Amino acid sequence: MQYIPCSRLSLIFSLLLFSFTVFAQGLQWTPDGNSYWVADKEGIAQVEFASKQKTTIVTTAQLTPAGAAKPLSVRSFKPSGDGKKILIFTNTKRVWRYDTRGDYWVYDLPSAKLRQLGSSLPAASLMFAKISPDGLSAAYVSKHNIYLEDLASGKITQLTKDGTDKIINGTFDWAYEEEFDCRDGFRWSPDSKSIAYWQIDASDVKYFLMINNTDSIYSYTIPVEYPKVGESPSVCRVGVINLKNKKTLWMNVPGDQRQHYIPRMGWAANATDIILQQLDRKQQESKIFTCKAATGVATQIYAEKDEAWVDVQDVWENAGGLEWINLGAEFIWASEKDGWRHYYRVSRNGQREVNITPGDYDVISSSLLDEANNAFYFMASPDNATERYLYRASLNGTGKATRITPMDQKGTHSYQISPNGQWAFHSFSNAGFPTVRERISLPDHRSLDGNDGVAAKWAKHDPTKNKVEFFQVTTSDGVTMDGWMVKPVNLDTTMKYPVVFYVYSEPAGATVRNAWGMGSNGLYDGDMAADGYCYISLDNRGTPAPKGRAWRKAIYRKIGIVNIRDQALGAQALLKRWPWLDENRVAVHGWSGGGSATLNLLFQYPETYQTGISVAAVADQLCYDNIYQERYMGLPQENKEDFVAGSPVTHAKNLKGNLLYIHGTGDDNVHFQNAERLVNELVKHGKLFQYMAYPNRSHGIGEGEGTSEHLKRMFTQYLQEKCPRGARSRELKLEIKP
Repeated sequence: MQYIPCSRLSLIFSLLLFSFTVFAQGLQWTPDGNSYWVADKEGIAQVEFASKQKTTIVTTAQLTPAGAAKPLSVRSFKPSGDGKKILIFTNTKRVWRYDTRGDYWVYDLPSAKLRQLGSSLPAASLMFAKISPDGLSAAYVSKHNIYLEDLASGKITQLTKDGTDKIINGTFDWAYEEEFDCRDGFRWSPDSKSIAYWQIDASDVKYFLMINNTDSIYSYTIPVEYPKVGESPSVCRVGVINLKNKKTLWMNVPGDQRQHYIPRMGWAANATDIILQQLDRKQQESKIFTCKAATGVATQIYAEKDEAWVDVQDVWENAGGLEWINLGAEFIWASEKDGWRHYYRVSRNGQREVNITPGDYDVISSSLLDEANNAFYFMASPDNATERYLYRASLNGTGKATRITPMDQKGTHSYQISPNGQWAFHSFSNAGFPTVRERISLPDHRSLDGNDGVAAKWAKHDPTKNKVEFFQVTTSDGVTMDGWMVKPVNLDTTMKYPVVFYVYSEPAGATVRNAWGMGSNGLYDGDMAADGYCYISLDNRGTPAPKGRAWRKAIYRKIGIVNIRDQALGAQALLKRWPWLDENRVAVHGWSGGGSATLNLLFQYPETYQTGISVAAVADQLCYDNIYQERYMGLPQENKEDFVAGSPVTHAKNLKGNLLYIHGTGDDNVHFQNAERLVNELVKHGKLFQYMAYPNRSHGIGEGEGTSEHLKRMFTQYLQEKCPRGARSRELKLEIKP
């Protein structure tokens, strides 16, 4: 769903890790897995993993276009399959969240020549360029059309010609990009003879108009194609372009194109078949189809239903499609069908499946499928939902998974594993230990970096310097939640201290992880602990913690109800557990979904929370996009009462405490409309509050000179004024009025 800036983006854990194909930033493994490619100040180099021996492949001089004074600024790069060419992405421009538009250049290693792709097209207009598997051509998107360019002659052929603002070929509309992480919308066939692609027809999707009042004397509108909840999705279909005749054949996928989604698609381990995932409008039924590229005939091979929602797969972008094994006879699929998130090997016809990660725990994400060694590497943490470890299971589904991460390194780990499964870059941190990165061998997890490795530095760390404490709290409803806390410096338990809760609370993210960065608040100008605040965060039911399907999906049709009750009852339980917390100085803050939670907590539980700072909140659930809100809440045509009950505007009349509300007027994600609806409701009921609208700032409110500093000062001043810092005598009853 939504952007969750708060302290640091590293605080945010999303159980469903989707990727997007621009290029992998930084690390590029060589095909044999024993080396990797990097871009640095000297150009592009190949580094042998074990020895660290570096060989420059392309110098900065070779990356300097003819007549240019400086080399290309390499945003990312991708070697061709045959290793003879390097595709370079530069001069990038932001499209909604990420830099997915720019210029592409190809450096030919044998001839040492550098030339630009699509040079006749507008500057910085190309997206998702990819060299064909045979190395002879490149394809890319510009202005919602797909182009083919012959790398020898430079001849450009426009493959689709119907692209407009509303007809989108080879990429996606706002909702698909934001909610399914769909960006790169075309796939080369393995034989380089065809291109499969998505087409989005948003003709019937209304524009939401944002207004710019500051960049010219006369204001102007900025239209964003945006399907609100309850509105039908844009039409989606998949076509295959035969590069010999340049014609598109559409895959004949059953169902009403206006009432389902196709969030994942790729070639089915050959050049003749497409495989895709289709979700119904409510995202409760997932179907997998294989389609004949030559005829368009679609055959359903697999289906899954869930009373709440079915997640899209997180592995499809790995190589432009699913991960296949057994010479294309089976593929890997993730499912929560047994109550836990596990990975299955499924036969090509869908009639046989084997759980390769069995057990009462969640697989958080896949790390590597190593068929040659009958191994599947994945991330999990069966005993502590706040941590992340590497495990290895056999591909035949027998035996227990083995933990690869050392047992004494408690915290959060991540791995970039080589294609051959022999090497990995390993990163480790916890709340009291800054991130350390090392090179290791697998499966023995042996460090190649000696005294610079994780184990050596971990042995020297001082655990007493860790200010973040983890705990669990069980509410009066019997719900046990994980939390972290940073206590005030020099805590005197005979005194009373203000407490500030940081919340997100929705299915798009969790806030409680044993990782570096926990407990810090990037919006506070100073040191909260030194200023006498206790800072706390809790993860309620519905957050994507690895605690099983029932935990995550308890929030279905109850966003704004279940998560809010869990948070409030958790806060109440902590106020009773630790009497040094001042029940008269309780504040809460959050951004986006956390901003919504802040409002709901302040409005629904005014006896618990006296002060709230809410940023970029969805104040009315009927104002957000259809893919996210319908996935978790159903259709307003069927259960509108749930949307109303969970929306902060419904409860705004109950405001008793102090509210600072902040929003960017140029927010294309959570529209400024939400702020104005909230303001109207508060005004109607005579509620006084403080309000800050940042002109033309987007959801992250980061644009414009001085913006971040201004926001930080305003946040800090308001918190200190309305929820005064420092210890107070238990006998002193301090009342802070709005």
